[in-house]
Amino acid sequence: MATSTIVFDLDGTLIDTAPDLVAALRMIEAGLKFQGRKYSQGDLDRMFAGFIAHYSEHIADRSQAFPGVTEALDELASWDCRLAVCTNKLEQLSTQLLDTLGLSSRFAVICGQDTFGIQKPDPAILRRTIEAAGGKPGRAIMIGDSGTDIATARAAAVPVIAVDFGYSEVPIATLGADRLISHFDELIGAIRSLTPDLPAGVAKSPHK
Repeated sequence: MATSTIVFDLDGTLIDTAPDLVAALRMIEAGLKFQGRKYSQGDLDRMFAGFIAHYSEHIADRSQAFPGVTEALDELASWDCRLAVCTNKLEQLSTQLLDTLGLSSRFAVICGQDTFGIQKPDPAILRRTIEAAGGKPGRAIMIGDSGTDIATARAAAVPVIAVDFGYSEVPIATLGADRLISHFDELIGAIRSLTPDLPAGVAKSPHK
């Protein structure tokens, strides 16, 4: 049996990063309001660089993996699934975040918007992430929290599981994912329902 490749979005799917992202953005917003003037592209570029530097220094002050993530990744690894990250976050920041949280070694590849110069919803970023992990799109599943993730997977002809606890601006249940989960305890069962040749013993009971 061919090995499955499980590809995860990062922010709002694997990791609750909102507290640290919001803190960094508020710093920039406060600076803009204080200055109260128009900005050139050079000014904006410098502010963006400042945002990245500040966020990098505080990348995991309050960010943390969603409940059940570690256990689900361990379960998938025990079945020799390839694990990958496909995010629109910069690759270096993504790797730094997962390093800080002790999770980066679990993934074959961590691909961001600058890895291939492609962003979601372009399906090429998902296909190239799967290929970089040593997998094939025909044996892959995408896990995400937004319409962008679902659109990317659909365009790449990859099944998609959505989480309903992420950062979607609209109810994720309305966007037509193949499966919807409310806790990572439900992930293995959802994957198994899309990959029937996983053994029965892999599925876990839903979170209670």
